[in-house]
Amino acid sequence: MTKLRGVCLGAGYFSRFQYEAWQRIPEVEIVALANRNVEKAREVAGRHGIPRAYAWSDLATLLDTEKPDFVDIITPPETHLEVVRLAAARGIAIICQKPLAPTWDDCVAIVETARNAGVRFMVHENFRWQPWYREMRRLLDAGTLGELFSIGIRMRMGDGWQDDAYLARQPFFRTYPRLLVFETGVHFLDTFRYLGGEITSVYARLQQRNAAIQGEDAGQIVCGFAHGGTAILDASRYNEADTPNPRYTFGLVRIDGSQGHLELDLDGNLALKLLGQPSRKHEYPHSHDGFAGDCVYALQRHFVDRMLDGAPFENTGEDYLKSTALMEACYRSHATGQVVSVST
Repeated sequence: MTKLRGVCLGAGYFSRFQYEAWQRIPEVEIVALANRNVEKAREVAGRHGIPRAYAWSDLATLLDTEKPDFVDIITPPETHLEVVRLAAARGIAIICQKPLAPTWDDCVAIVETARNAGVRFMVHENFRWQPWYREMRRLLDAGTLGELFSIGIRMRMGDGWQDDAYLARQPFFRTYPRLLVFETGVHFLDTFRYLGGEITSVYARLQQRNAAIQGEDAGQIVCGFAHGGTAILDASRYNEADTPNPRYTFGLVRIDGSQGHLELDLDGNLALKLLGQPSRKHEYPHSHDGFAGDCVYALQRHFVDRMLDGAPFENTGEDYLKSTALMEACYRSHATGQVVSVST
């Protein structure tokens, strides 16, 4: 069996899901990791059975010594361009967390750096890999709902109303000048594109509910699809959902089509109602393993399969720039109070 040698960069809150998922993929061996806090790197390496841990200042040495097939970037956005340049210069394939970078220009630079070096590059955008969205796409492709009219998502995380909001899990959220759309909303913008195709217009109203943080933590976004349909995101990290685990589905979803509608609840259940017929539960597999339906594993499994068979990634850098452009359009719309047109 072919084994891919990988190195991971980062040891923060979310990295646990990626390390755990790599351990379930037999074709991968994570041989080293690095982190800005080297003690944390050693601790995480020991927990996941990774042989070597490096200081952040030794990134070049890590790449030259370990000679990995790929690097998994799990660090904050402001570090990504530096790592992509180092890996691309050495011909190493890259999987990179979103947001790609703090600015549009740096996002473009990351994608262009990888493309110009001829290295394989995939974005770790995992929401579209949640099993309910894969099943929604399958039903849409099968024509079960007919013509797509609208997609509506209501997200209530309830993790941002406290005076010490985000400190326990992701404290850097508190100082992001842009939070809701930059960090969370872009997941849904990408998911809208995955389900409904390209988006040509955006209108956004954003709010800051918690005065203890710097960025926005609530908002409403209306997206116009090229085919004429509409997607609406009504999101808040301040108010709560009535569920013990809002981070399973991250919200309620309804898709309306010419033949009926499909609804997702907070426990991952899908209900299908065709016009003139009673609603029925739509059975499909979804797992409470890992993160949000085990979407991290599904994404990393896709990365490995495509690395081994040479086929294109679904989550390419060029494609993700389209989702990033929608995120930027949301902020322009909020600043101007106008609908913003987006080129496809």
